[in-house]
Amino acid sequence: MKTLSLVCIAWGMIVLSTAAMALEPPDSLWSRTYGGADNESCYHFEPTADGGYVLVGATRSWGAGNADFWMVKTNANGDSLWSHTFGGSDLDACSRVLPVSTRGYVLAGNTYSFGAGSADFWFVRTDASGDSIESRTYGGSSVESCGSMLPTLGGGYALVGATHSFAVGYDDYWLVKTASNGDSLWSRTYGGPEDAFCSAVLQNADGSFILAGARSAVGVGQRDFWMVKANSNGDSLWSRTYGGPYDDACTAATHTSDGGYTLAGWLEVSTEGNRDFWMVKTSANGDSLWSRTFGGSSNERCNSIHETADGGFILTGYTYSFGAGGYDFWLVRTDANGDSLWSRTFGGNENDHGYETHQTSDGGYITAGYTYSFGAGGGDFWLVKMGPEKPYNLTIWFAALAPGVILRWVAPQTCDYLVYSTTNPNHDGNPPGPDWTLEATLTNQAAGPVSWFDSDAFDESYRNYMVVMSCP
Repeated sequence: MKTLSLVCIAWGMIVLSTAAMALEPPDSLWSRTYGGADNESCYHFEPTADGGYVLVGATRSWGAGNADFWMVKTNANGDSLWSHTFGGSDLDACSRVLPVSTRGYVLAGNTYSFGAGSADFWFVRTDASGDSIESRTYGGSSVESCGSMLPTLGGGYALVGATHSFAVGYDDYWLVKTASNGDSLWSRTYGGPEDAFCSAVLQNADGSFILAGARSAVGVGQRDFWMVKANSNGDSLWSRTYGGPYDDACTAATHTSDGGYTLAGWLEVSTEGNRDFWMVKTSANGDSLWSRTFGGSSNERCNSIHETADGGFILTGYTYSFGAGGYDFWLVRTDANGDSLWSRTFGGNENDHGYETHQTSDGGYITAGYTYSFGAGGGDFWLVKMGPEKPYNLTIWFAALAPGVILRWVAPQTCDYLVYSTTNPNHDGNPPGPDWTLEATLTNQAAGPVSWFDSDAFDESYRNYMVVMSCP
C-alpha cells in the first residue's frame, strides 16, 4: 500500500499541481530452494560475515530420525555451500541460529530425541564449517518448547519459550541463561494458572530482559500479547497485556530507536477466526502508544518484525487473502508510525510460509521461509532476494470549479483509492482519525486518468485532502 497526501485550500479559483511520493515494492532479483524428496521447513535465517546466509529449520529428507535440525550455509547469491543435520531417532526442530563471529554458529530449538523429558530445549554449538562441537538440553520430566534465543551482554545466551515441567499453571514463560559453552547458569519462569508461551526475547543496555509472547485468560480476550520485563538476574519487574476480544498472539519483538519496543503477531478480528497482522508500539515502560493491523478478508499470520534503517518496520509472515494461491509469503513495510508503505507477496499455487526478512547492504531485502509450490519435495527452504525500494511519484492536479473542487491523477496500475478530507487546520495525524472524513472510495481504478469531484468544498475556507492509494 502506498499513502499519498495532498494539501489543498479551497478558496476562490485556484489551480494547483502537486506531487506526492511513496515507495514501490522492491523487485524480486532471485530465489533459491533447498530440500530433498520429503519435507523441509525453514524457521529462521541470519546474514553471515562473508556476505552469505545461514538458514535453519527442520528436515525429514535427511538425518537420523523423524525430523532433524537442518542448517544450510549459502554464499551471497544464495548458492548452497554446505548443510548439516543434527538429531536423534525422534522429532527435532531448530527455531533460531546465531553466527558467532568467525568461530561458528549456535542453534536453538526443540528435541524429542534427547533430554530429561518428552521434549526439551536443545542448544547446539558448531564450528565455522557447521560441524557440531557440543550440545546441551534444558528441561524437566514433561514438555518444554523453545521459541527464541539471543546473545547476552558479557557472553553467553538467553533462551526462551515455554515450560510445562516447572510451570505454576499449564505452561509458563521460561527463560534460561547460559554461559558461552551452553552451560545453564540460571532459569526463571513467569506465569500464572493458565497457558503462556514466550516467542521473543530482547536485552536492554542495562542487562534487563524483555520477553514477549502470548498468555491466555489474563487480558480481555482468549489469548493476549504479553510482555514481561525482568532485570539482569531474571527477576520480574513488570508485565503488560495487549489484546482484543478474541484470540491474539505475539510472535516477535524489536527494539526501537526511541528506546521503546514494537511487538508483532496476529489479532483475531472475528468470531470466525480470521486473523490480521498486528503490531503494537510501546514506550520503554510498556505503555501502548499505538497499534496497526494489516490484512484482508481471510487469514494472515505475522512471524517477525525488524526496524529498518529509516526507523520504519518490515513485517514478515503469510497471507491467505492475497497472492497466487493457498498461503503466500507476505511482507508489509511501514513507516515509523506503522503506516503501510508497501506490501508484497511471493508464492505459487500451494502453501508458502514466510518467517524472516532482513534489510541488505544494497538497500534491498532478503526473506526466507518454506515453500510447497517450488523445489524438489513436499516442502523446501525458500530464500528470496529483492532489490532496493523505489520512490513512486504521483502527480495530483487540483482545480477549484464552483461550486466544488476536482482532483485528477493518473493511476499507474489497477488500484483502490480512499479520499479523505478535513476542515481543521490543526488536524492530528493522518486518516483515519477524528479530524478526517472519508469522502469517497474508488475501487479497481484501472491504469489511466482518475478524477473525483467534491461538490461541498466551497462551503469551507480551508480544506485539506489526503488520498490513500492501495495497489496489489
